[in-house]
Amino acid sequence: MTDWPDLAGRLEEGGHVLPVRVYYEDTDFTGIVYHGAYVQFFERARTDFLRLVGIHHSELAGGTHGIPLAFAVRSMTLDFQKPARIDDVLLVRTNVSDLRGARVKLDQVVYRGGELLVSAAVTVAVITAQGRATRMPPILAEKLLRHVPGESSVG
Repeated sequence: MTDWPDLAGRLEEGGHVLPVRVYYEDTDFTGIVYHGAYVQFFERARTDFLRLVGIHHSELAGGTHGIPLAFAVRSMTLDFQKPARIDDVLLVRTNVSDLRGARVKLDQVVYRGGELLVSAAVTVAVITAQGRATRMPPILAEKLLRHVPGESSVG
């Protein structure tokens, strides 16, 4: 079976939510989630968010929308509030805060229940196979714009 609707989380008003369970491999020697594991949680959430809005990495790389494209993280700022521990069930929320040309800004947060644990401000760039930034194809931009609060057209 390849179509598990809950495997990629779900779209909600204002973005995407992905449940993540903390495994032993996500923790350091103290039993607390290692800071680098959050980067992986955020990456999974961004990828599943894109998948659910109809943007697939394999199609981008294959040139389905013109030339081969990819998303590359340009910057990421993390703010750690509280630790998570093994067996915790976390919710990773992702929303687009801005989209202009080749740049997409996303806000991502990790919650355990109602507690904010970590937040991230992430900027990704659309790049060619040669690593050059390029404007996002309009069809893809429109798919993302549906998830930018208060936006309705490409900037």
